[in-house]
Amino acid sequence: MTLSRYLPILEWGRRYNRSTFTGDAIAAVIVTIMLIPQSLAYALLAGLPPEAGIYASIAPIILYAIFGTSRTLAIGPVAIVSLMTAAAVGDVAKAGTAGYVTAALTLTFLSGAMLLAVGLFRLGFLANFLSHPVVTGFITASGILIAASQLRHILGIEAGGQTLIEVIANLWAQLGEINFITVALGGSTTIFLFWVRDGLEPLLRRLGLGRRMADIGAKTGPVLAIIATTLVVWAFDLGERGVAIVGEIPQSLPPLTLPSFSPDLVSQLAVPALLISIIGFVESISVAQTLAAKKRQRIDPDQELIGLGAANLGAAFTGGFPVSGGFSRSVVNHDAGAETPAAGAFTALGLALAALFLTPLIHYLPKATLAATIIVAVLSLVDLSILKRAWTFSRADFAAVSVTILLTLLAGVEVGVTAGVLTSILVHLYKTSRPHIAVVGRVPGTEHFRNVLRHNVETQPHILSLRVDESLYFPNARYLEDQLAAFVADKPELTDVVLMFPAVNEVDLSALESLEAINTRLREARIRLHLSEVKGPVMDRLKRSDLLAALTGEIFLSQHEAAQKLSERQGPAPAKPPLG
Repeated sequence: MTLSRYLPILEWGRRYNRSTFTGDAIAAVIVTIMLIPQSLAYALLAGLPPEAGIYASIAPIILYAIFGTSRTLAIGPVAIVSLMTAAAVGDVAKAGTAGYVTAALTLTFLSGAMLLAVGLFRLGFLANFLSHPVVTGFITASGILIAASQLRHILGIEAGGQTLIEVIANLWAQLGEINFITVALGGSTTIFLFWVRDGLEPLLRRLGLGRRMADIGAKTGPVLAIIATTLVVWAFDLGERGVAIVGEIPQSLPPLTLPSFSPDLVSQLAVPALLISIIGFVESISVAQTLAAKKRQRIDPDQELIGLGAANLGAAFTGGFPVSGGFSRSVVNHDAGAETPAAGAFTALGLALAALFLTPLIHYLPKATLAATIIVAVLSLVDLSILKRAWTFSRADFAAVSVTILLTLLAGVEVGVTAGVLTSILVHLYKTSRPHIAVVGRVPGTEHFRNVLRHNVETQPHILSLRVDESLYFPNARYLEDQLAAFVADKPELTDVVLMFPAVNEVDLSALESLEAINTRLREARIRLHLSEVKGPVMDRLKRSDLLAALTGEIFLSQHEAAQKLSERQGPAPAKPPLG
């Protein structure tokens, strides 16, 4: 086991050169410009001081560059995880208090420790049980909830809430307190940012800029909005007219902080930390694998867990909050030419310089501008078309997505993501508990066997050939028994049953006992049981049992061979006493 397996920096660092440095440096500049407003905005969303967003984007990025395997994943605060942080910490402490900050650090530490432990024990496969449609549904609902929760900053009123109903009700109750200057700032910023997404790059191209420079210019849209609105608030002293501003931000590098290890607080935050870890990992690994595929690079999910765990532990001890891989930042990082995780380290350096020298410049930054940044970012995540696609393709997936969306909107993000995890597992168990079992026959003139309900095939009345299209284990073992009994009951002339196992990759002890029970019942009915197309690993396991010795029939290499030999035999099977 090489050290580079746990320290990927040793692998890519050996090949680092000037060309790679150039690509990483350019990408870092672009991502830094993009990350400054995002980090401030997501700290606001998490209910934390703005500087926490910058702190959460320095040490975590450096640690991920050392331990992570993705060359272009951009680590930092993300909208969904920030919302989940606010929901979790808001249940144990009041926003704006020292206890709230301590609880956020503790939540971050727990999340990092969980991710690190799962990675070290190589349990990353567990995230596969959270289906992509359910994740999409959760992100969609969270995007709607986040956008609704930020309307209070756009309107200049105090109206919180953790569910969509609470948010709407509180907004409605406070409509009389709207600050119209804030509305003008927030509304115009939102419109501008929506226009920037699709309109600024073509405009810059028409003005003569090259494609790359125009793309970079378009990414600076949020920074332009921050500069413009900050200058307006400062020039007209709008803070004195009710416009909420960021205020004073410490001009320093991230401080050393310590989470709380109080048993009561840890027990209260353990489940939210687990849910944040799941969502953060699933979102990160999805982005990382998508971008890696474009450059034919490899992502190690277990090492990604270690990288994310280290990043979150770094955030916990440097004044941050839970972090993950951001989709928009990572895509920008990839498109800007990042070649290695060093681009992230350079981004951290840029943010450190911003924390030291630029924080006084955003004293008059209106919170409405940050809210507009959040709204525009999260609405791009909303994908209600998943409902139509799921309904068309799979009713079970539609039910899972619908439950996830509704519960997230109506009961909050923790309930929603819990429901998503549980429904993903239940859908998986439901599908595998009822494996597809097809009666098959020979396609005329070939050696192929297909479903009698889908093809014009040849069958023989004394032979029943069943193809099992799923691995056999405890949830579906009894279903196979019941289905086979139903097929046999309708065929009094039956003498042979062949179970085709081309899709069976696993047979556990419960399924083995079911096969033994099937063999016994068929023997008592004077019917032989045969197996065909059994895979090597499955056969190896069956050889360690008594099934093959007690089997009334044979094991055939192919279904064609089984049909040929059994077509020559007629009459019931001779009685064969059980072993022992």
